[in-house]
Amino acid sequence: MLSNIGFPGLILILVIALIIFGPNKLPEVGRAVGKSMREFKNATSGITDEIKKELREDKKAHKNE
Repeated sequence: MLSNIGFPGLILILVIALIIFGPNKLPEVGRAVGKSMREFKNATSGITDEIKKELREDKKAHKNE
């Protein structure tokens, strides 16, 4: 979705964020968004690792039958 916005759209979003949050609050918002994205990435990678592990175990179980 973000790849369709392009550079001018990104600039527009940053200007709107600057107007809404102000220059003092913007770094805090950026840190919060970054932290949230990291936590989401870690959570989803944990889930995908569990799914891959279960698939390997199922494959081994079917192979031994």
